[in-house]
Amino acid sequence: MLLLRKNLTLQPMQKAIFLDRDGVLNHEVGDYIKRFEDFKLLDHIYEGLKLFSDNGYLLIVITNQGGIAKGEYTHETLSSIHDFMLCELRKHGIEITEIYYCPHHPIVSHCLCRKPGSLMVEKAVNKLASPMGRSNFKVMLSLFTALLLR
Repeated sequence: MLLLRKNLTLQPMQKAIFLDRDGVLNHEVGDYIKRFEDFKLLDHIYEGLKLFSDNGYLLIVITNQGGIAKGEYTHETLSSIHDFMLCELRKHGIEITEIYYCPHHPIVSHCLCRKPGSLMVEKAVNKLASPMGRSNFKVMLSLFTALLLR
């Protein structure tokens, strides 16, 4: 699944940061964040994300959301959580380029997109590198926790 920012214009030599969501951008709460009320962004993320953004990096979220497959919450609930997250980050001048999520869980069904598999990252790279075949597209895989926890 993909949430795409509209009107995305890529530049040659575009750089990207791939971020996990739970525990990196927001507090982890038990097994799943099932309700909108339980979603809380971490206080220390804004400075690091703004630094990346100001230095020309696209910010892409890659997240497993297996609670959907297990019936713990819905795509609609996840969408409202992501809308809130995007709004809060925009208040700090931070734009998330795209959000990719895997709604599957290995207990319910198998898939190729669930992390630690690389399919979500590969899809993002393919989308961002096309249609011009931008061979100069630079990708930096990072959870950047070390930078933010300094």
